[in-house]
Amino acid sequence: MARSVIVTGGFGVLGQAVAAGFSAQGDKVARVDFAPSAPSELPGALDIGGVDLTDAAATQAALDKVIAAHGGIDVLVNVAGGFAWETLADGSLGSWARMQAMNLTTAVTITKLALPNLTQSQAGRIINIGAGAAIKAAMGMGAYAASKAGVHRLTEALAEELAGTGVTVNAVLPSVIDTPTNRKDMPDADFSQWVQPAAIADAILFLASHAGRGVTGGLIPVTRGGC
Repeated sequence: MARSVIVTGGFGVLGQAVAAGFSAQGDKVARVDFAPSAPSELPGALDIGGVDLTDAAATQAALDKVIAAHGGIDVLVNVAGGFAWETLADGSLGSWARMQAMNLTTAVTITKLALPNLTQSQAGRIINIGAGAAIKAAMGMGAYAASKAGVHRLTEALAEELAGTGVTVNAVLPSVIDTPTNRKDMPDADFSQWVQPAAIADAILFLASHAGRGVTGGLIPVTRGGC
């Protein structure tokens, strides 16, 4: 039976790969994003753009559209987020609040509001995007790593909170993702060592599957190139 899947940040490179993976196996996919429109169409997908996921009312309105179209929510994949590289000495204090909002508050807001529907699912799944950099932060990664560490703690705490339900909660922790933006920002890097969006999507699809039903509270590194 087709499941109702929400992918936040669904218009970005990783979000598109994740949404396409679920769609290919016959699930009903909704792509939710802050951007007003998707750069490419995913046939059959419900696209909801212009959504500020730090705003509870806007987030609830998006969820209402998904529930009306797809009949509920079975899987929530929190891809929405952002990145900033700044040293503390030369950077902005505002970057810490911005990273917290983009990476953690977005996930907290939509997850909390989606919980009543997710817990009604026979096999609810919540999958967050953490970061290897939040395990050991390098120079300039403080604000970003702190926000992603919050995603890790959210994942662990919520997995315990939902232990008596059919909902699992996990996070995947990618290394550097092979995207056009990252290639532009790091032109001298060895791209072959970066993880492909499709490889991250495969890990997410496993965690959302029946085969992944026994995994919850996991922080799962995804670091191979995946070509």
